[in-house]
Amino acid sequence: MVRVLLTVAALVLAASLAAAQSNPIAARKALMKANGDQAKIGAAIAKGDASFDLVKVQTIFATFMEAAEKAPALFPDNSKTGGKTEALPAIWKNKPDFERRLAKFGADVKAAQADVKDLATFKAVWSGLIRNNCTGCHEKYVQK
Repeated sequence: MVRVLLTVAALVLAASLAAAQSNPIAARKALMKANGDQAKIGAAIAKGDASFDLVKVQTIFATFMEAAEKAPALFPDNSKTGGKTEALPAIWKNKPDFERRLAKFGADVKAAQADVKDLATFKAVWSGLIRNNCTGCHEKYVQK
């Protein structure tokens, strides 16, 4: 079951990215939408609004990891405007910081994948993962 869900999630994301390969703005929007959808599931689990399911949690982390790995390539200089992008010019002005943040996100997700075994360990890493990665990056690099 875990393999099936992870495979389906990967295929959906891969199809979205492949279709948008010539359009980095569309590709990164698809990537971030997938992240947002998975973050909602994680937040519901952390709040107790949804039951803990290790398969769902591993799908969340797999989606996050794919974003951390693929996002750096989706911000070429020719994608600063257009496509209703919400990316701020600060990304291109401080690309090393932006890419460092994505690498840190990937490392933190990888650690979470290894550490989370149950609801208690999920809750222990969830808020820090979001606060220390997603929130900080969005505050600095995404239009509000």
